[in-house]
Amino acid sequence: MNEINKKYWEKIKDKQKIVIKVGSSTLTHKNTGNLNYSKLEKLVRTISDLKNNGKDVILVSSGAVAVGRETLKIGKRPKTMSEKQACAAIGQGKLIMNYYKLFAEYDLTASQVLMTKYSLDKEKSYKNLKNTFEELLKYGSIPIVNENDAIATDEIEFGENDKLSAIVTAITKSDLLILLTDTDGLYTDDPFQNKDAKLIDIVTEKRNEICKMAKTSSDSDVGTGGMYTKVLASNIVNPLGIDMIICNGKEPNTINKIMKGEKRGTLFVGKKENKEENIRKYLLSKINN
Repeated sequence: MNEINKKYWEKIKDKQKIVIKVGSSTLTHKNTGNLNYSKLEKLVRTISDLKNNGKDVILVSSGAVAVGRETLKIGKRPKTMSEKQACAAIGQGKLIMNYYKLFAEYDLTASQVLMTKYSLDKEKSYKNLKNTFEELLKYGSIPIVNENDAIATDEIEFGENDKLSAIVTAITKSDLLILLTDTDGLYTDDPFQNKDAKLIDIVTEKRNEICKMAKTSSDSDVGTGGMYTKVLASNIVNPLGIDMIICNGKEPNTINKIMKGEKRGTLFVGKKENKEENIRKYLLSKINN
């Protein structure tokens, strides 16, 4: 890694407000799709350490549908909207209960924020959402965000949490977005299929070429996105001057290493390009494209 790229990674130490997105494939056992409590506990401990170090942290967590599947003993991913909504309604409560309990062990208070596209449609609802995040962070709470899958339909859903996490990052004016996934970062090809695929350490330009390189498929039966959706998330936050990192969520301690300035995964360097001061309109333009 050259000295310029090294400096980009070292600057991560100074990030103060961080959004962490964890996907279903990271939180569940690959063989069964059931919740992996060991990983959940490690993730909570890592976030708690960041809070104790004076950082503000927002967690965008998938897993509600997967937990609902486990509870209802449904073998495969729901195919119909009604099945998905039923699993989400049951699973979201169970998932947030686990977060509440685990964060309480570290004397921290978790909070729940559920969103749909309606959250951005009107200026008033957008401001209410923005103010809610500000108040929660002011009181030291850790907002846990998910799409409101229990009521979401095709017309009002974001579709996957990579995009949602980028939107939350923009709304809260966070400094950094970290996407935890089941690979070490962005590769030149699918590492599950091509052993010669090489990890890309840093992305500063040629984003259109990177988008073409990324895959639209996911290796998981519980996830909804692939590498392509993660690259699209960078196209939301990077033009706002916000950095984004894709890294392996197998070991949550990776986050601590990143926050020490160590290279882990792929860093998409933010460069302020957006001249639209109305973030809500900017986000709507990104969502609707």
